[in-house]
Amino acid sequence: MDVVELLESAGLLVPEEAATANDLSLRDVWDCLAHDDWQVALDVLEEFGDGRPLSSAFWDRLAEAAERLGLERSAAWCHWRSAEMRSGMVRADLTLRPAAEARRSTPIPGHGVLRPMWDIGIPAPTGGLSVSIAALWVEDLPWLEPGGRATVRLVPLTPSHWTHVVPGRRITLHEDRTVAGTALVLETRPPSPSH
Repeated sequence: MDVVELLESAGLLVPEEAATANDLSLRDVWDCLAHDDWQVALDVLEEFGDGRPLSSAFWDRLAEAAERLGLERSAAWCHWRSAEMRSGMVRADLTLRPAAEARRSTPIPGHGVLRPMWDIGIPAPTGGLSVSIAALWVEDLPWLEPGGRATVRLVPLTPSHWTHVVPGRRITLHEDRTVAGTALVLETRPPSPSH
């Protein structure tokens, strides 16, 4: 499929009545495609995912279109959203420990490349620390400095470990045995049954 076909096929996966926060509709997407404004069409389609969960197939098509357009950041975001549909998602308010108090002295990359360990309250059989791995995406920032605070999105490696995690719960970030940061869970979404 070429870029237009990918964008059209993604658009067909959006409910007809859907609208973005800016009141854009599928009619606007079709108009952009008719005028070869592919990047704007991609941006509008991405916005549809903010209002309601859309399938991983939708996000995969957008990711491929973004890659063909050379839009690396957009492609990474669409791949991330596809992973959220398959594995579920946790949004949290994360505060990193300052560099003077933690092992990390460099910023955390914001675009889903870090897969740290999280203490989410599951006791280990031996009574020690039990952690689960989840990839981390920092919203609205390219990275998060030590001591910094931001809203993050987590995609669990093993979704079944995270079913008890609910809004209001505190979880801790680990890159080794020490605590690297603490997070307050804001929102959880289970894996989509239809992907």
